[in-house]
Amino acid sequence: MSSESERKIVSCLNQNARKSYREIARETGISVPAVIQTIRKLEEAGAIRGYVPLLNPEYFGFGLMAVIVLRISQGKLLETQKKIAEDRRVMAVFDVTGDWDSVLIGCFADRQDLNQFIKKVLSLKYIDRTVTQLVLNVVKNDPRFPV
Repeated sequence: MSSESERKIVSCLNQNARKSYREIARETGISVPAVIQTIRKLEEAGAIRGYVPLLNPEYFGFGLMAVIVLRISQGKLLETQKKIAEDRRVMAVFDVTGDWDSVLIGCFADRQDLNQFIKKVLSLKYIDRTVTQLVLNVVKNDPRFPV
């Protein structure tokens, strides 16, 4: 269970993880040593797993986003998901309940790139079926967990 001070500090980091300890202290009303200690504690506990820039895939030539559901057979779910997750175009892979075994989200350069990816996935031994949905409009896609 997180404390109120942890939530305040993480909220500041979510706004800009490049803020200095002094800036975080000023914004939260928590002393600089307490901010440092809290951040170190959260990192050591695995609550903060790292700091990364939030990128715009379109800037890097990946203007097509797709949601792909997969049916995976013969109990090879995790093995197959890990293989698919190695592809640099894959942003997320989820193990889900319901009619499908897995959902993945990927960014692709164009339709041809997506087509090549789907054919590669379908060639994998334990993939039975896929359904691909193109993302037309992103309403919200925020990897920051709200605290």
